[in-house]
Amino acid sequence: MKYTLRQLQIFLEVARQGSISRAAQILHMSQSAASEALQNFEHSYDIALFDRVGNKLALNAVGHTVRKEAQSLLDHCLSFEQVLKSHEALGHIKVGASFTIGNHLATRCLAGYLAAYPEADVSLEIANTPDVVAMVLNYEVDIGMIEGEVLHKELDLIPWREDELVVFCAAHHPLAQKHSLTTRDIKEAAWILREPDSGARQTFDKAMAGLLPDLNVYMEFKHNEAIKNAVESGLGIGCLSQIVLQRNFANGDLVPLQLPRRDMRRTFYFALPKQRFALESVECWMETCRSVEA
Repeated sequence: MKYTLRQLQIFLEVARQGSISRAAQILHMSQSAASEALQNFEHSYDIALFDRVGNKLALNAVGHTVRKEAQSLLDHCLSFEQVLKSHEALGHIKVGASFTIGNHLATRCLAGYLAAYPEADVSLEIANTPDVVAMVLNYEVDIGMIEGEVLHKELDLIPWREDELVVFCAAHHPLAQKHSLTTRDIKEAAWILREPDSGARQTFDKAMAGLLPDLNVYMEFKHNEAIKNAVESGLGIGCLSQIVLQRNFANGDLVPLQLPRRDMRRTFYFALPKQRFALESVECWMETCRSVEA
């Protein structure tokens, strides 16, 4: 065997960072040592794994293939090491979650997970759906939790739970008394929505097929709380997950609005790289999430 596990670590970190210097810094080694290890790895098999694009290193076709196998092998080795060390390491996991899931569901899952694995080191990164997908594909997290279906040949989506978006307005808004919106209401309203790349916005746009050119998208925000605050101030009407709005509806400061014949249902997914080694911590995390009540 001509390679070492350290060479695999260096190769994978350079692939993540696109830079030998940044990879060396993260791995606590000199740039020259990291560069030499990577060169030796390539020369041992007479292959090139990267193309230089400006000041960055980008994986070439061979590099992409090797990366998947190297990551799977290293994950397997780390899992084996955990078994050898002790059960205290069991449960360490890095999770990436989209905003709605991260702020309203993942914390519930976290509590249940830590109850089962109190020694686990759990990292939670919250971002929009495209960024979470990028983290999964770049092996920056062990598992992603996203709000909509994303088509990518290297991504494995596992259905988790169902959700539904709800259109809403402030209790003092003129539409609050109607409860059900007509097509004219939809076109005349000032909409306050999530950004176009978000899972919620994609579901909304799909539900509004045929009316999108006529909609008045007055404001767009990246965070759910900003949308709720703007709607509560009377600036327009919004559309968010029912999970985000339950407490506001119960308090009466926001009012749900019905949109007949507009399908606002969607599915939340676990997202994993297709060829990644199956980690016990990931399986345990998914089982914990499935057991959490809505």
